[in-house]
Amino acid sequence: MKELLQFIVFPGILFTAAVGCLAHWIDRKVTARVQWRVGPPLLQPLYDILKLLGKETMIPKGGARWVFLFSPVFAFASTALVSTLLWRVMLAPRSGFVGDLIVVIYLLMIPSICLVISGAASANPLSSLGASREMKMILSYELPFILVLFVPVIQTVIQGRGMISLGRLLQWQQAEGNSLFVFSLSGFLAFIVALVCMQAKLGLVPFDNPEAEAEIIAGPYTEYSGPPLALFKLTNWMLLFVVPVFLVIMYLGGIVFSGVHILWGILKYVLILVLIILVRNTNPRLRIDQAMRFFWGPVLVLAVISVILAFLGV
Repeated sequence: MKELLQFIVFPGILFTAAVGCLAHWIDRKVTARVQWRVGPPLLQPLYDILKLLGKETMIPKGGARWVFLFSPVFAFASTALVSTLLWRVMLAPRSGFVGDLIVVIYLLMIPSICLVISGAASANPLSSLGASREMKMILSYELPFILVLFVPVIQTVIQGRGMISLGRLLQWQQAEGNSLFVFSLSGFLAFIVALVCMQAKLGLVPFDNPEAEAEIIAGPYTEYSGPPLALFKLTNWMLLFVVPVFLVIMYLGGIVFSGVHILWGILKYVLILVLIILVRNTNPRLRIDQAMRFFWGPVLVLAVISVILAFLGV
């Protein structure tokens, strides 16, 4: 019963959805300020979701009905589950389990895979094109992203305390005086690569090729309306909260819930969020071939270098 309440209320669905809406509002507000606009009111994301929930769900003719409807549900549920795992570890590091890092990596892939499946199930050529692009992006950024996520694990292994566990990583940082992995050369390079891959995982400019509203309308989302579209949008907003928190845990010592350390932990997340927004608003969209060459070229090279340096103890 306790685990169910954690998944539904805190730190699960309701908490993650609320903070995700807040993160989306910050995104829109900062974007507006960059463009010399006022921006939306604080509750605008909530109004948008409620409006979509009240609209009719249209099923495309010739589409795979149940796959089309359940893809956003699985994407939403996996995102909420990742948030639950991450916050449980931060609140009680000993509650983590061996291999929970691998579980989080796996669950974070599900929203992207659901987007591919939903686009293929829409019976729309533009949706299929968006799904194809999303699949190519997954194959491009996931390898360097996974490599750099294991750099902190390698660093702790070198020092004789390593384990593929988020809780153990946090305990190691706290034992070393809340040291940050980005203070090492390998950790710094890994953090830079993780930020770039995070931009692609979130589907934001310059890597928003699957959606690319100016080219293919909305890509995999083209045929979606009503509650399924609301779930997809809410999932994307939640990921804007969950993925940066994941990086805060991996490289920046997580959030310590005591005194002023709470404010410092929140500031870590806000800094990453603002950086995401600024990159989104100051870069043009790359073509899909350019994005793939970028991830399979310099990004992958930097990821491999960071792993080698971590093994060398640099």
